[in-house]
Amino acid sequence: MQLTWNDIEQHVATCTRCPLSQTRNLPVMGRGNHQADLMLIAEAPGGQEDQQGLPFVGRSGEILDRLLQEFGLARNEIYITNILKCHPPGNRDPKGEEKEACFPYLKYETYLLKPKIIVCLGRVAAQRIISPDFKITRQHGTWIDRKDCALTATYHPSAILRDPSKYEIVKSDFVEIVKKRNNLRNH
Repeated sequence: MQLTWNDIEQHVATCTRCPLSQTRNLPVMGRGNHQADLMLIAEAPGGQEDQQGLPFVGRSGEILDRLLQEFGLARNEIYITNILKCHPPGNRDPKGEEKEACFPYLKYETYLLKPKIIVCLGRVAAQRIISPDFKITRQHGTWIDRKDCALTATYHPSAILRDPSKYEIVKSDFVEIVKKRNNLRNH
């Protein structure tokens, strides 16, 4: 049976695969264009996202929106999601079993979307998607190709909240992301 976007959203809405389902307010399904060639993946919803059921609506979302705007990107033309669909209490890093419980949803999102570029936002996402030993400080902005998809990582917008000097680093990574996207569209 072929799953649809609605099927995945219904599964996420009623998911009880891990204990986070008991502490969440709302699960947070990815949002954006279902034909997008660019997919952003972060680790987990934050507190604001947990309240609204939408990805990147808090202060990190404001930074992400500013970045997207600077590069002529709009949320409605890309797809934004998280590995976890529920907020870990206290914004702690997701536990291994939580990531594993949610990972099938992300796999289905990726399967249905078929993005040409995946950008991992932050260390946790990069270590789950790109490589378990990924070092965000050394490897951000580097590219690997996997199954007709280019993958890279940059700092999560929350890292910019903690250290505003990282904004320029993320901007330089986005310059390359946009270049890569334009090259893939033109070939």
